[in-house]
Amino acid sequence: MPTYTLMATAAMGLEAVVANEVKNLGYECQTDNGRVIFQGDESAIARCNMWLRSADRVKIIVGEFKATTFDQLFEATKALPWEQYLPKEAEFPVQGKSVKSTLFSVSDCQAIVKKAIVERLRNKYRIQTWLQETGPLFKIEVSLLKDKATLTIDTSGAGLHRRGYRIAQGGAPLKETLAAALIQLTNWHPDRPFVDPFCGSGTIPIEAALIGQNIAPGFNREFVSEEWHWMGEEVWENARVEAEDVANYNQPLDITGSDIDHRMVDVAQKNAFEAGLADLIQFKQMNVKDFSTSKEYGVIVGNPPYGERLGDRPEVEQMYQEMGQALAGYDTWSVYMLTSHEGFEQFYGKQATKKRKLFNGFIRTDYYQYWGKRPPRQKD
Repeated sequence: MPTYTLMATAAMGLEAVVANEVKNLGYECQTDNGRVIFQGDESAIARCNMWLRSADRVKIIVGEFKATTFDQLFEATKALPWEQYLPKEAEFPVQGKSVKSTLFSVSDCQAIVKKAIVERLRNKYRIQTWLQETGPLFKIEVSLLKDKATLTIDTSGAGLHRRGYRIAQGGAPLKETLAAALIQLTNWHPDRPFVDPFCGSGTIPIEAALIGQNIAPGFNREFVSEEWHWMGEEVWENARVEAEDVANYNQPLDITGSDIDHRMVDVAQKNAFEAGLADLIQFKQMNVKDFSTSKEYGVIVGNPPYGERLGDRPEVEQMYQEMGQALAGYDTWSVYMLTSHEGFEQFYGKQATKKRKLFNGFIRTDYYQYWGKRPPRQKD
């Protein structure tokens, strides 16, 4: 099998999490802003789409080069081996973006890249007429950053956050990829209790259940590269067989999601049922100030309201205060909260053990981490 230069794209702040996932699949990688680069064959494309929990997409890097003129962009694009990827009937729309580059007109860059690929394919396939573009889809992107052009083909199709289980959602749902990252940034293990007191549509508890039973997040969805002739059905079949073989459906889990809004609890239950995890997660209506438990060494992960609108701030700040009071007595529990409210620690009543800057969409947030006592080591 040929080897490709692959790129897993990641939200700002999640590069290290995605890199760790790539390494766990057996691929050496390098991190850059918003991306993780590694080498892999067709099997790597299928396995990474199937398994990467926190990445946005998996792309093939076809070429990278400097381009400060349209002529440079055209000739360098035309010199790339597009026929190795695109059959003569391929449909290949070109998207683009340009940041701090001489070639700032995205629409012109897209048109030039498209024209260069068309010319290359017509020459290679000896086609005199227009390309029909009636075949499988290859989404191409030209990205210009500081005059460096990167040409990629998207292997995922719909973003990797689209697991296929979200049939309903609330007003501001957390992306599944970010939810998975939040869990992986904690000290949770499947044998410990897990609670999300702001579960909304259930994303964090559902992702915790997938992680807890080692279920591949892409197991129940399709990917655009499944239609590519050179990928082959066997590659995808092997990836799905592997996912089935390593899933630990017998792993018992203690996962609870609660929300003050009973309508969101209903939505969360429907999504968990769609994911096939309804019997693993307990959902209930509850205000975070009413949290109580006799269990120890659990983990609480939440994406509470941020109070982005000025009118909501007093209510949100009171809720942070009540949450801090409710959780104060549980020193064996670890608490992880994501919010954009810069005064969170003040209202919660305690300074975080650690803070991590993350982005929830375009909102800059901090992930406040309060580490509980470690469980005692079990004697042999």
